[in-house]
Amino acid sequence: ENASSVNLTASVLAEAINKTIFAVSNDELRPAMTGVYCQLSSQHFTFVATDAHKLVRYRRLDAKAASTTAFILPKKALTLLKSALPVDDVNVAIEYNNTSAFFKFGNINLVCRLIDERYPDYEAVIPVNNPNKLHIDRLAFLGSLSRVAIYANKTTHQVRLKITGSELHISSEDIDFANEAHERLNCQYEGEDIEIGFNARFLIEMLKNLSSEEVVLEMSTPNRAGLLLPQGGDENEDVLMLVMPVMLNSYA
Repeated sequence: ENASSVNLTASVLAEAINKTIFAVSNDELRPAMTGVYCQLSSQHFTFVATDAHKLVRYRRLDAKAASTTAFILPKKALTLLKSALPVDDVNVAIEYNNTSAFFKFGNINLVCRLIDERYPDYEAVIPVNNPNKLHIDRLAFLGSLSRVAIYANKTTHQVRLKITGSELHISSEDIDFANEAHERLNCQYEGEDIEIGFNARFLIEMLKNLSSEEVVLEMSTPNRAGLLLPQGGDENEDVLMLVMPVMLNSYA
């Protein structure tokens, strides 16, 4: 009762789930973050997921609702929904009330209970002034990180990005096993030279979940979050991925 509804194509919904679900938290002490936050408005449709180390905001400009609302969908329900969605552009009707969401397509009705929690103010953690911008080929960056990460500390997975001019140096070390790795990539860079540390697993996961040829990594200072943004692609899609840095050891 008192249900509102919105319509999405199956392919758009699948893309929204795929782009966000990997960033959902498994921390049961923060139940709001164990689901994907859905915001519907007359301007756009937004899916958000975060585990406090990384955050994804997936926004569709071609999907709109009559009224503004927001709810949290559990990860398990979205995983089930994703596997049930058809590959073609079938229309999916999403109905929701204060306690549940209903997904209807073809002859399938999927009902899921919403997570009854307040979602953190994610907009507040997205940095706005990021003068340092690294433009790089996504697959080259992904390949280099994947190789260098093998030699990183197995607990922190820390990699160091050092950007000087148009060169990106990626390095890692594991002092316990006397391992280290260094790679150098050409890039396009605007801003001051910077040295910043990230968890390689998070960056790799994000790059794998993007599909554009080129990405931009926007940064401000080594202790503030970095933003990973795809370049080009679908104009109705607005994808923002945020990753928290890790503190670098100063002796390296």
